[in-house]
Amino acid sequence: MKTPDILLRQILIENEGIVFQKKFLQGNEAVVEGVLAAGLSFYAGYPITPSTEIAEILSVRLPRIHGKFIQMEDEIASMGAIIGASLAGAKSMTATSGPGFSLMQELIGYAGMAQVPCLIVDVMRTGPSTGLPTASAQGDVMQAIWGTHGDHPVVVAAPSTVSEMYYLSIWCLNVAEELRIPVILLPDEIVGHSREVVSVPPLEVVRKVDRKKPSGPPEEFKPFHINGTEVGPMAQMGDQYRHNTTGLFYDDEGFPTNSPKRAQELTTYLLEKVLSRQSDLVLYDQDVDDNPELIIIAYGSVARAAEYVVSYFKEQGRFIGLFRPITLWPFPSTELGLLAPRCTRFLLAESNCGQMTDMVKAALGSAVELRCLNQSDGLPIAPSRFIETIEQWSADVKRKEAAYVATTA
Repeated sequence: MKTPDILLRQILIENEGIVFQKKFLQGNEAVVEGVLAAGLSFYAGYPITPSTEIAEILSVRLPRIHGKFIQMEDEIASMGAIIGASLAGAKSMTATSGPGFSLMQELIGYAGMAQVPCLIVDVMRTGPSTGLPTASAQGDVMQAIWGTHGDHPVVVAAPSTVSEMYYLSIWCLNVAEELRIPVILLPDEIVGHSREVVSVPPLEVVRKVDRKKPSGPPEEFKPFHINGTEVGPMAQMGDQYRHNTTGLFYDDEGFPTNSPKRAQELTTYLLEKVLSRQSDLVLYDQDVDDNPELIIIAYGSVARAAEYVVSYFKEQGRFIGLFRPITLWPFPSTELGLLAPRCTRFLLAESNCGQMTDMVKAALGSAVELRCLNQSDGLPIAPSRFIETIEQWSADVKRKEAAYVATTA
């Protein structure tokens, strides 16, 4: 599937006659190309399969452009380091997989509370615990959206192709800087280790978003003043705009407060600066005819198998639709809900035990029938499983229709 046009418009500066360079890249290599194009200057991480290539390549590439690379002692320290680097003015990121991502959760919450922009790439593998380190899964979805405690701001994006690994890496780092939040790129191992041709634009046409910086007299600077959902300027540690940073609820100056009113105001603001921008943040792709027999919902590598299945049935004159959420949070619930009047049957396919089910049910409502195709054995969901499931479902529908006709005859 192609990267949606909206993503390209948000990432590339409008320029006639852009000449793209074709590169044959692994998914994890594409992440490196993307974040460097977006202006990454700091990486801290601990090697973990299947994300290790990101750290390996950046350890060579970042120093060449006067960036900083640090291999930390663990994932907790890695998250702390990228928060510290971001506070000091750097565009920062880390990369990990399931067990390491679990260790990062508390500090992801700190970044959200303290409004510190950073990027976390979690290349998902089969779990829980050590699980199957070299096998693919989609078991970190709920952890990515809800993993840290409390109500916190986050954006989560799941690429399906190597090209999207490149373009979404740029987009995610830009969103982090613009909204001052942690952003999570959530590929699965299959996408991370696939190799495909990527059309890479010249660096000069890649839109790089930089955080807003304060201006005016330093003595008048209020680092955490809330004005609607506007994202305020971010001072750099060590400059003339002195400020305090804490994980406690804080006042306009950044100092701790026990005010219930401020706690509610700040919590609402942190969430709304993401949710109020859903029309700009939500990304999805769909291939749905006017009267589909059934619509598949899938993301990541699972959507690739689903795309084949759609083509398979189309050759038989049967129309199966495909809806692919790209941002898993904010979830494209409105866009998915618009499909409910057009089809009564939906099949949600995931390489886990059903982590997106509740959000999909809420988006579709009770007037449709939703079935789930789940697998978490480390192997990809084969197109044959899709076909078998759809054929069985169609046979069930025909039997019910025949039984209804028989009882009303």
